[in-house]
Amino acid sequence: MDAAKLKALGLAVIETETAALDALRARIDEHFVAACRLMLECHGRVVVLGMGKSGHIGGKIAATLASTGTPAFFVHPGEASHGDLGMITPRDVVLAISNSGETQELLTLLPIIKRLEVPLIALTGNPASTLARAANTHVDVGVDREACPLGLAPTSSTTATLAMGDALAIAMLEVRGFTAEDFALSHPGGSLGRRLLLRIDDIMHTGETIPQVRSHAPITETLHEMTRKGLGMTAVLDDQDRVIGIFTDGDLRRAVDHNVDLHNTDVASLMTPDCITVRPGLLAAEALAIMDSRKINALLVVDEEQRLVGALGMHDLLRAGVV
Repeated sequence: MDAAKLKALGLAVIETETAALDALRARIDEHFVAACRLMLECHGRVVVLGMGKSGHIGGKIAATLASTGTPAFFVHPGEASHGDLGMITPRDVVLAISNSGETQELLTLLPIIKRLEVPLIALTGNPASTLARAANTHVDVGVDREACPLGLAPTSSTTATLAMGDALAIAMLEVRGFTAEDFALSHPGGSLGRRLLLRIDDIMHTGETIPQVRSHAPITETLHEMTRKGLGMTAVLDDQDRVIGIFTDGDLRRAVDHNVDLHNTDVASLMTPDCITVRPGLLAAEALAIMDSRKINALLVVDEEQRLVGALGMHDLLRAGVV
């Protein structure tokens, strides 16, 4: 089979599934609104049920809901009838997924769900199905045809169901006022979590590990402090422990270029005065943005009285995974 034929087959699938998604526009209706309201009024969790490919889609929908501010989890219907149904409480909402609406494992659970008086949302491709009729609200995710040329493999139908699940989840996110920081709290191990949760207090050098010298210190003493602390710079303090400047590797190179007598010069003569400082509590990502914009590799952290409380280098951000 030549390349053109393979491309044509792939394109046909995309076009079929695109048409299925486009048809969903009309399904964002009062039934969709009713489903949203049931989830918003839920004081427990959204319990997602589905068999086979609908089960795989259901797992993804549950995960998306949970990570965007709507507590949810997936329960396999087959396991539910053998004990896992105990996971469902009267405070929950059930979201049941079945393209036909006649999946036997789901229908078996309907009497129990009704007895618990748990609201039921159905996502099916058949509004006249048993599951749809039993639900408090039914969201139609039916498609004209599957992308599979045999009309057998769930393709367009699963794509449409997944998209509708995303629509429900994001509608919930917006209404709940779910923020990027809220999202990060449920993803602390990812790059987003590091950008939105990690603060400089968690990674900065403190106490004896902060490079610091007095303004009258000779350059030789200053270089010893820089070498010992390994940050390529040192804070310069006045007699009240307030930061008045910073001395960096760059300041040292400039002094050497100008043939400055390093043995008989104090650091205050060569430091960079009025250096950039930040306050504790700053997000590490914001500190990185400051370093990038100012083309610097280190920051001094000071309190309200300009007293030194920490030091942060670019390598600290690298080790923390912020960069």
